[in-house]
Amino acid sequence: MSTTVIRQDRGASLLLRAIYFLVFGLWFSAIWATIAWVLCVTILGLPLGLWMLNRLPQVTTLRPQRGDLVISAGGEVRRASIPQRPFILRAIWFLFVGWWLSALWLAAAWALCTVIIGLPIGFWMFDRVPAVVTLART
Repeated sequence: MSTTVIRQDRGASLLLRAIYFLVFGLWFSAIWATIAWVLCVTILGLPLGLWMLNRLPQVTTLRPQRGDLVISAGGEVRRASIPQRPFILRAIWFLFVGWWLSALWLAAAWALCTVIIGLPIGFWMFDRVPAVVTLART
């Protein structure tokens, strides 16, 4: 039995994404990230905050969420998932390190995005925010 993996990453053109970033994405991503971070710190808002942080690259540049679909020989379609670290380890990380480190990380990423030479590193940092907050693997 074989399986087929389909990578889903289609999105807007590079030109449209660049215009969106310059006109809207840069300033709106700062608001989005701040609200998401505050939600994460409230614990009750953590699920929504993490959902927002996972979509930060999309909000910043219209970059589509990437994911793999796995189609089994029997025709079953499912999303490929990455094994996560144990919940207790992720919770301890969040309580002692993740909440404050993510604030510094987000501020540095956004600051890097304000200068052309820092854009690649800033975008890379935005992609890693869930890992900084809770050690999530994406």
